[in-house]
Amino acid sequence: MQTRRLGRLGHDSSVLIYGAASLSDVDQDRADASIQEALDAGINHFDVARDYGDAELRLGPWMPRIRDDIFLATKTGERDEESAWRQINESLQRLQTDHVDLIQLHAVCDLEDLDRLTAPGGGLAAAIRAKEQGLARGIGITGHTHAAPSVHTEALRRFDFDTVLTPVSYRLASDPAYASDLTTLLEAAAQTDAAVMAIKAIARRNWRDDEAKRYDTWYLPLDEQEAITAAVAWVLGTYPQVTGIATAGETRLLRQMIAAEQASAGVTPDEAARVLDRIVDYSSPFVAMPF
Repeated sequence: MQTRRLGRLGHDSSVLIYGAASLSDVDQDRADASIQEALDAGINHFDVARDYGDAELRLGPWMPRIRDDIFLATKTGERDEESAWRQINESLQRLQTDHVDLIQLHAVCDLEDLDRLTAPGGGLAAAIRAKEQGLARGIGITGHTHAAPSVHTEALRRFDFDTVLTPVSYRLASDPAYASDLTTLLEAAAQTDAAVMAIKAIARRNWRDDEAKRYDTWYLPLDEQEAITAAVAWVLGTYPQVTGIATAGETRLLRQMIAAEQASAGVTPDEAARVLDRIVDYSSPFVAMPF
């Protein structure tokens, strides 16, 4: 699998990042099969969160075997320092490790949220404490919504984050305002050698109210191989600054994303765009979110 340097953290990170949201509500057998599939494909970067149900508990039993071989990231969704500190330590216990490579402030989607986290006694202070005490190597920020790139640019102005995890997809970037905000974020990150990673690359649209949810994702994903390959190839080809794409929160889609990465080098962004332009019912997943 291709790798890209994870900014100043220096890790040669697989361009597919294992999105462990897929393990939120699965048994250990299904989790084990998915984790092994990722490792066999060359994925060496695993991203989880305390808020992802049982996901940390599913990953934990693997740490004695693979901890030294992977980049491990988790997230705290708490906004005040003491709650975030407790959650960071809970994550370490659940993950059966004494440190993570990256602790991320989770789902920072608007300036009000950013204000709470960066204020005295906010959640950022807990992440800084974790880094100072050797519980985390780096500090990152993540977020959803159409405002995420602009919020994350402001976050980089306020604090020297090591990484940013933000939405990047062909459909989102078809909005000129969103594309401009994303470009501004990438430029800001480049100034400090912060890594930018992508989420929602294969999101297709929101689920309809009358539609059976056939995947564990909160949005309807692209699920045909040609479309997934095009979505992955477009992000990797259009934004070489993006160090990796988080896989979707559904174990059954992992194989298709792995196949997409393998084929992506042979697909130009223009070719990928022509495939994606043919998809019907293709829109932003942030029109409505269930949280």
